[in-house]
Amino acid sequence: MKKPKDEINAFLGKDTEFEGKLSFTGAVRIDGKFSGEIFSSGTLIVGEGAVVKSQIHVGDMMISGEVHGDIFAERKIEINVPGKLLGNIQTPKLVVKEGVIFEGSCKMQDLGEGIKKDRAVSPAKKPEGLSVLK
Repeated sequence: MKKPKDEINAFLGKDTEFEGKLSFTGAVRIDGKFSGEIFSSGTLIVGEGAVVKSQIHVGDMMISGEVHGDIFAERKIEINVPGKLLGNIQTPKLVVKEGVIFEGSCKMQDLGEGIKKDRAVSPAKKPEGLSVLK
């Protein structure tokens, strides 16, 4: 039996297009076209044939379609064949299968960790180019 957080709450089918802001809990699967912003602590699944043009902030992301935009994932990003990602990503865990296309930069850092570092030293005392860990 699936946990409630793993249930797919919404599905954007193959022949659909949507533009706007999307926020959700659990999981959402997009197989159509989406442009706008996506915010969730849940899982976003971009199916094969999907085209997503968005700034994305999610817990987990699985890509098999095409994504244009920056992704911030709290836990993990997985890119599967024939997926394409054109944008920058930040996540603590990244899985890239052989044969996918990824054009952008990757920062493998916990999103919460960066906030802690910034608060650890005041800007006036922080030497340029150095970080302080707590």
